[in-house]
Amino acid sequence: MNNVRIILAGGSGFLGQILSRYFTGCGRGIVVLTRAPNRTEKSFREIAWDGESLGDWARELDGADALINLAGVSVNCRYHARNRRLILDSRVDSTRVLGQAIATCARPPRVWLNSSTATIYKHSLDRAMDEATGEIGATPEAKDAFSVEVACAWERAFEEAHTSGTRKVALRTAMVLGAGRNSVFPVLRRLARFGLGGRMASGKQFVSWIHEDDFCRAVEWLIERDDLSGAVNLAAPNPVANAEMMRLIRRVCGVSSALPATRWMLEAGAFLLRTETELIIKSRRVIPGRLMASGFQFRFPELEGALENLVCHVDR
Repeated sequence: MNNVRIILAGGSGFLGQILSRYFTGCGRGIVVLTRAPNRTEKSFREIAWDGESLGDWARELDGADALINLAGVSVNCRYHARNRRLILDSRVDSTRVLGQAIATCARPPRVWLNSSTATIYKHSLDRAMDEATGEIGATPEAKDAFSVEVACAWERAFEEAHTSGTRKVALRTAMVLGAGRNSVFPVLRRLARFGLGGRMASGKQFVSWIHEDDFCRAVEWLIERDDLSGAVNLAAPNPVANAEMMRLIRRVCGVSSALPATRWMLEAGAFLLRTETELIIKSRRVIPGRLMASGFQFRFPELEGALENLVCHVDR
């Protein structure tokens, strides 16, 4: 893969940054499609696009080995009408226009990996969800109806794209834990250090996660494996309950105790921070059935080891 050319659409966010570093470190050629190109970036090229209409950027896809679409407005916001429209349109429109661009290619990309989300599965406390047996749908208790609607529309736009000759993989990605400031781990670490790293709500809801190194390695694995297409869960094989996750975060941060956050406290905090409690209260018990069946080996299958690794990098 040393001369592989990879296109990262919407590649200026957290996931795009870690993938760019990973693949350039492996000697891959990277082209990032972004609304705000950084002309000083030397390790890869950045090309302007708007994520919704065809333009000169579409030529970059011709002859590319892989396309990875990460585009989408952040869900860390209040779900009022304007933000709902932005969240939905940014995902569906970018997916649709990339399908149109591939259709114009004389040499279309060999594989197209399109972001999706592990949130597509139902709120679950009692059983794990893999690609074969996982149930898709919303649960009133989790307040996730909008998120599941977005996930289904996103994957539907991907499935409907006519891309003959291009293998397609929908990345149902769990929470990616990284050391960068745009990852959730530094936020949780600060909460623990300020004495606020206790269980959230009941603490029984499951958290599906994946270490940033395994996320990058899994993406590379999916690019290389011609036998994998369709939906693939990108999550570590061992999701944990929220209370256990917060206990492990306190342990690696050297904090002995912390205040819990009740449901009403989370609602008030979400309102003040202009976000939604669904990001915390939904139980995402997702496992990577297809990755494991294909032989992928996780470097960080357990959360404790992943957190110990990340805290060392954050402290640097």
